[in-house]
Amino acid sequence: MIGLALSGGGARGIAHLGVLTALDELRIPVTRLAGVSSGAIAGTFYAAGFPPREILRLFQEVNITRLTRIAMSRYGLFRIDAVGTLFERYLGVDSTFEQLRLPLTLVATDLIEGTSVRFSSGPLVPPLLASAAVPILYRPVEYQGRQLVDGGLLNNLPVEALLEHGQPNLRVVGVHCNPPNPEAQFNNIRGVIERTLNLAIGGNTVLSKQQCDLLLEPPELRRYRTMSYRLAPELFEIGYRYTLSKAAELEALL
Repeated sequence: MIGLALSGGGARGIAHLGVLTALDELRIPVTRLAGVSSGAIAGTFYAAGFPPREILRLFQEVNITRLTRIAMSRYGLFRIDAVGTLFERYLGVDSTFEQLRLPLTLVATDLIEGTSVRFSSGPLVPPLLASAAVPILYRPVEYQGRQLVDGGLLNNLPVEALLEHGQPNLRVVGVHCNPPNPEAQFNNIRGVIERTLNLAIGGNTVLSKQQCDLLLEPPELRRYRTMSYRLAPELFEIGYRYTLSKAAELEALL
């Protein structure tokens, strides 16, 4: 049995869809998923039965400019309600974890307690929104008495969310979309912020990577920025080709 831990990574998370496509073609049976941020989005739609290439098509039809409309609230720059409406359109307003075809755990961060919070039952859209609510960019999601933001803030590769179920034959494949880039350029404030976040998030994945039976971390992704959404087809292909190149290692896990 294969469990997939899908990391966050902004636009680089589109590579998850290429990974999932390759796994389907290789007939690698995925039995459980866990995700944060962009990995949470890819994992949720896949667990709901959407083929990865169809998820890519849906994403390319989205007006990113509308989803990142400036709100200038006290808590975030962009409105997250438009993102929630989009999720509800495709997943259903009353969708639940129990309706998914595969078990799924979504990880968010409790901003008040400073802890990771896992969701695997009940309503689906609020935890999904919370897991992808990047601090500063989006206001925290209020849910179950908590103030929740992006799960990658404390745990960007949610391997523990798979291991906690104690399945003896589960093989964990981590898909990490933030490979270190020693040649990163940061000549302005945007670059400094992005580099700082990447270093901080990369640091919280060290233990998780060690717990994987196989780590998929396409090195080509280091050349892409967090907001490179217009390069979605390229990012998809990177994940797809890299995973196919690991076919022998994946099959050995079975």
